[in-house]
Amino acid sequence: MTQPRWLRNVRPYGSTAKDLLIENGLFKQHRPASTAVLTATDIDGQNQLLTPALVESHIHLDKTLWGQPWRANSAGPTLKDYIANERRVLREVDAPIAQRAGALLENCIARGSLTMRCHVDIDPEFGLRHVEAMQQLRESYRDLIDLQLVVFPQTGLISRPGTAELMREAMALGVENVGGLDPCGIDNDPIAQLDFVFKLASEFERGVDIHLHDKGELGLWQIARIADYTERFGCQGRVMISHAYCLGMLPWSQVKPVAERLAALNISLMSSAPADCAVPPFLALREAGVNVCLGSDGIRDAWSPMGNGDMLERAMLLAFRFDLNKDDELAAAFEAATVNGARALGCEGYGVEIGQPADFLLMPVQTLGEAVVSRPVRQVYRGGELIASGGQLLDSRL
Repeated sequence: MTQPRWLRNVRPYGSTAKDLLIENGLFKQHRPASTAVLTATDIDGQNQLLTPALVESHIHLDKTLWGQPWRANSAGPTLKDYIANERRVLREVDAPIAQRAGALLENCIARGSLTMRCHVDIDPEFGLRHVEAMQQLRESYRDLIDLQLVVFPQTGLISRPGTAELMREAMALGVENVGGLDPCGIDNDPIAQLDFVFKLASEFERGVDIHLHDKGELGLWQIARIADYTERFGCQGRVMISHAYCLGMLPWSQVKPVAERLAALNISLMSSAPADCAVPPFLALREAGVNVCLGSDGIRDAWSPMGNGDMLERAMLLAFRFDLNKDDELAAAFEAATVNGARALGCEGYGVEIGQPADFLLMPVQTLGEAVVSRPVRQVYRGGELIASGGQLLDSRL
């Protein structure tokens, strides 16, 4: 039990100023902002914008080179070239996963992400080493962030003997989600991959998150098959398709029926709002009822030297890509980095409403749109306690 304390003079989502009572890490009640003198236990909100914490819906912590000496990108032009190059780079890096991934994780927390989904590589070369390292890292930061894991067969599932058995072992270790990758482009056997992924997820009652880079009509066909399997196995609300570039490559008249089916089955889409390829049409998908969330994907790794782990910046990149400049459109981009991600990850207890955990940000701006555009310095609270300010984690574990 912790002593109740008031969060004073804050503007939830940019509304009129309020005070919120925090007790035992939860928002318990609210009232109009008081003019009474602050007590020693009060948090002075200084009329700042109050929002829920950010949600990082797709990241690869185990691959990162964060904090390591600069390494020039040496990958070839194809997806398989990038995969092979990454394997070579990771073999050459001496720093352990805990050091690299921990440094990036602390940076993400300091920028306000308190919920995260991390894809973790698994294959016969690495075995369960990455999974075990990420589970240990999660335990070290359990009080600061809710971290989900996805077991990710990047070098192939059906086409790579031994990987399926490792996937099953990872589920037995408690990994929350079964991953997949380009059922056509990587495994060349889409039905076999999807059959294995959904059967495994159903057996262990886990979620599904499939990377889909395959383009055009081939990609759209695979999305339809993922929808089929979601319906067949009763996985509504527990399936994510990551990237789905194909949705931005085809006429909306062709995409719309698939989008409506995704919405009906509560299948979420994740985009990193990349600059170099087609992107699922954010506003049209949103209008169709599809839950679209955001993720950083790889950060400072063998795939790309870009990224900083700031989900407000990712929301800005989404807005920039689609020329979102009205306040309601910018607020929608903010939602993609917050509530949409929480919905996609199946979070119970998210937001700044009464009864929810007091995990929140305070920012010296007026509106959600201004937050997306300016990406201000922010204060990060977990359970009503300040854990980061000015981009710095107050309690580093490194």
